[in-house]
This record gives sequence, C-alpha cells and structure tokens, in this order.
Amino acid sequence: MTTTRTVLHGDLVAAARELQPLLRDNAAVGEAAGRLTEPVVDALHDAGLFGMWVPAPLGGAELDPVSSLEVVQSLAEADPSAAWVLMAAALATGTGGAYLGDEAVAAMFTGSRFPVVAGQGTRPGRAVRDGDGYRLSGSWSFASGIKHAQWIHTLGIVEETGEPLIFVLPVEQAELVDNWDVMGLRATGSIDYTIEDVHVPAAFTHPGPTETPLRGGDLFRLGIMHFALAGHSGWALGVSRRMLDDLAALVRAKAGRPGTMADNPHFQAVYGEAEARWHAARAFVHETWRGASGTILSGTPLDVRQKTLLRLALYNATWAAEEISVAVYRAGGTTALRAGTIQQYFRDMHAGTQHVTSAPGVIEACGRHLGGLAPGHDWLYMNLVPPKG
Repeated sequence: MTTTRTVLHGDLVAAARELQPLLRDNAAVGEAAGRLTEPVVDALHDAGLFGMWVPAPLGGAELDPVSSLEVVQSLAEADPSAAWVLMAAALATGTGGAYLGDEAVAAMFTGSRFPVVAGQGTRPGRAVRDGDGYRLSGSWSFASGIKHAQWIHTLGIVEETGEPLIFVLPVEQAELVDNWDVMGLRATGSIDYTIEDVHVPAAFTHPGPTETPLRGGDLFRLGIMHFALAGHSGWALGVSRRMLDDLAALVRAKAGRPGTMADNPHFQAVYGEAEARWHAARAFVHETWRGASGTILSGTPLDVRQKTLLRLALYNATWAAEEISVAVYRAGGTTALRAGTIQQYFRDMHAGTQHVTSAPGVIEACGRHLGGLAPGHDWLYMNLVPPKG
C-alpha cells in the first residue's frame, strides 16, 4: 500500500497559523460559492492537515488533543467554514483509518494525499445484513465538506440487532442534494445526501461508539465523539477570538474622534467582560483536555466525570462565544450590519450553536452527573444513559 505523506505535530500547529492569510483572502469567495475554494483545499492538503488525526502507521500525525485545539482555533480565526470542514473531515478520515478493516484502509489511504471523508454521524439510516456486509439506505443532512470528499462516513442501525455502525462508502454511491441555503457557515457546503440499498462490505464498517482502534496509538481510545468535542471547542474559541480582535481594531481605528467608543466607559466594561468570558472558557477547555490527554495517553480510559467535563467545557465555550458575538455585533454598530468579517462571524457563530453538541440536553445531563443524580450512568455520544440491564 502506498501511504500518504508523514506529518508532525509541530508542523500542523505552525501550518494552521501560516494559512491564516490565505483563508482570510478566500473566505468571501467560499461563502458565495457554498464551498471552500480550491486554493484553500489544496493548502489544507499540502500542509497535511487532513491527516491531523490519521494513525501514524498510515502517515498521519495522531495529533494530541491540546495541539488539535490550537490547530482548529487558528483556522477558525481566519475562516470558520474552513475550520469546520477541516475538523469534520479530519475526524471521519482519522477514525476511519483507526477503526475500519484492512480492506477498507488499503482502498482509502493511497496516493500522495490523505483521503477526505465526510458525512453524518448522528441521525442514523437503516442497514440489513447481506452476505459479507450490509445493504444501507437512508437520508442524512449536514455533510460538511462533502463537496471535497471522496468517501462518505455515515451512521446506520442494523435492523436485525439494533447495533449502530459507521458505514464508509465512495461518494459516488450516494445522491447528493445541493440544498445548503443557510444563514451561516455557508462555505462548509453541508448538504444533504441519500443512499438507497447500497451494499457496504463489513470491512468498511465499524461500531459507532467504539474506542478500540485496529491501528494507531492510545489517542484513538477517545472514540469518535471526543474528537468531535475537541474540534468544536477549538472552533468556538477561534470564532470568538477573531470577533474580539476585530472589534478592538475597529475601535482603535476611530480613537481620537469626538464621541467614539474608545472613550466610552460602558464599551470598555463590555469589552473587558467579554475578554474575561473568553479567557475563562479557554482555560476550562484546555484544563479538561490536558487532564483527558494524560489519562488516554497513559493507556487508561476516560472516566464518566472526565467525559462530563469535556462536554461541559464545550457547552460553556460555545455559549460564551455566542454571548461574545452578540456583544461584538452590538458594539460594532453599522459596521457589523454591513457585509464584512463581523457580520460573517456573527452569522457563523449562530449557525455553530445549532450543533447537537451544544443542545440543551447536554447541559441538563452534565448537571445530573455532577450533581450525583445519575449513579452508574455513562455517556453514549451526547446522551447520559443508565447501565444496561
């Protein structure tokens, strides 16, 4: 098997920062087109960022969670859609490399570039056993980055057993529905797709909640959901950081004129409070991920409290970022109303709050566990569930 290029941790963190000017320059064009521009996709490939979470035996970085936060934050500071596509594709590509069978990996991980895998890992389709595999049917939404992908990663429930499986199949075997007409995150191209009675070999499937890799190191004991939590946490921090920085630059540019925000004590207090929210959210995210990383990389699984705190840190970061976006939009006045970065980031942030990882049920479940009201429960995706039996 011909493997893709090898990438290193430090290369990826630095590369994400170096790509910021390119991403900023292409953001408006991507929004108008409903997909990332080819220069952006090529640059993400050339930097090896699609291999961020690919197992090392396949040439990937197996990037640790704390460094991953930095990568996604840096990309989101430059273009929220590019960061969103990268984190979604890196998750599906990397976990596919870790959990799929050898036949699938041999087919996917060839050539000079990492494959791009995209799709929907929450709402399930239907699968029935068929010989050496399954026949899969269903309709899914929010396939971020699928316009740049060669493979689809999608959740289905096996009718005979009720088992949730991730199915990976070529994009050509699905019908793409180009219906991404949305308020924010326009350049993610997160369109719908349907699959009708397609045979998927067993090697191209893996259990949805698995935390047991077939290749790669202890990083992959996180399981799919925890990679998603890291990505979304970095994204929320990056979006809100850019909004704060752009507002400060806007106010400084007008300093010295009569009646400007720069001399307004109320604005100064609002800005100070927003900075406090951001730094507190970032500290919580990084603290929880440093602890989780130490646990996983020692070969020990995360306990329920750690899983709860990771979800709580993301929830807090997302809604702190939403509060910051509202404060920035209000302080930005007519500049925020017009086409430009503040308007785009305000829209993108409010699109991001609609994701399942920050839904009301998450904070309720976190409260149940931390309050000692759910003894014996554990997390299944974003749901706190009682023990079986």
